[in-house]
Amino acid sequence: MKHSRADVRGKAKLGLDIRFEEQSLISYSGLIVFQHIFSLIDIKERLWRCFHHLKANPVYGHHMIMMLLVVHLIIGHRRLRDVDYYRDDEMVKRVLGLKRLPDVSMLSRALASADEQT
Repeated sequence: MKHSRADVRGKAKLGLDIRFEEQSLISYSGLIVFQHIFSLIDIKERLWRCFHHLKANPVYGHHMIMMLLVVHLIIGHRRLRDVDYYRDDEMVKRVLGLKRLPDVSMLSRALASADEQT
């Protein structure tokens, strides 16, 4: 199923207000710290520069696929299929600045299209 760019992309808001309180947290709430680190090192721009020469999917660029894989490894998953476990997690989508995560088949196609230069 094809999605438009507006259906997929969103704003990644930096909301770093860390307080240590007694509360129940969501599974991937620790990603908010990584979101702050990612913004400090401007990782999306750096990844975009690595992949800007490739013909990209207009909705998910190669830089966003690589960003998803970085987050994927941070939260402890190893297989691409594991994306299905956190597809609807709002914190993961917020860190990536997406409203919808790509399918596993799109991830595979993007990885297959990378060249030696990248």
